[in-house]
Amino acid sequence: MQKALGAEFLGTFWLVLGGCGSAVLAAAFPELGIGFTGVSLAFGLTVLTMAYAVGHISGGHFNPAVSLGLLVGGRFPASKLVPYIVAQVLGGLAAGGVLYLIASGKAGFDVAGGFASNGFGEHSPGKFSMQSALIIEVVLTAFFLIVILGATDKRAPAGFAPIAIGLCLTLIHLISIPVTNTSVNPARSTAVALYVGGWAVEQLWLFWVAPMLGAVLGALAYRWVGSSER
Repeated sequence: MQKALGAEFLGTFWLVLGGCGSAVLAAAFPELGIGFTGVSLAFGLTVLTMAYAVGHISGGHFNPAVSLGLLVGGRFPASKLVPYIVAQVLGGLAAGGVLYLIASGKAGFDVAGGFASNGFGEHSPGKFSMQSALIIEVVLTAFFLIVILGATDKRAPAGFAPIAIGLCLTLIHLISIPVTNTSVNPARSTAVALYVGGWAVEQLWLFWVAPMLGAVLGALAYRWVGSSER
């Protein structure tokens, strides 16, 4: 259990450092910024690489919503849910701290710029409403769980799950960065929001509620459609 929790800590750390780090440090870099596409790919690559690196140790969740969805999907024991979520949140917060130390080494850096936080309304990159944010986070997290449960099904081709899951997360970011800056992961949202404070913490509830709800809906959908019963 301790090694599994350590793997979840490291995996979530890498997800936040790689994904949010690309957004904070490289997305709008003068003249050569990687933009939304690069940030989307970075998030996908963090999950793909760590799923191969430590997925065999912990299952490679790196996301409280994924852990909850796997529980509802019958793939994860309830006794491990809270410890996994704690490890994921702590891993994300540690990465947020490292990213803050790196970013603050540049003159003029200010977390008030967002620090890759998720938001809606005035704090949405595209100024989308709370309703839009809620809908997209629920729907995209639901499909994320469908892909995860399907790709890791014993009937699916072996060894390719991390690729499908990583590309799914890339696609999710390509769709939703303009709406919420993309969460689908409460640990990722918490990891940077607590360093920003203020509005980011006030809006953090949505980026726990919507992904968790979406994960449950996605798991239930896959339990139905993926059932071997005829």
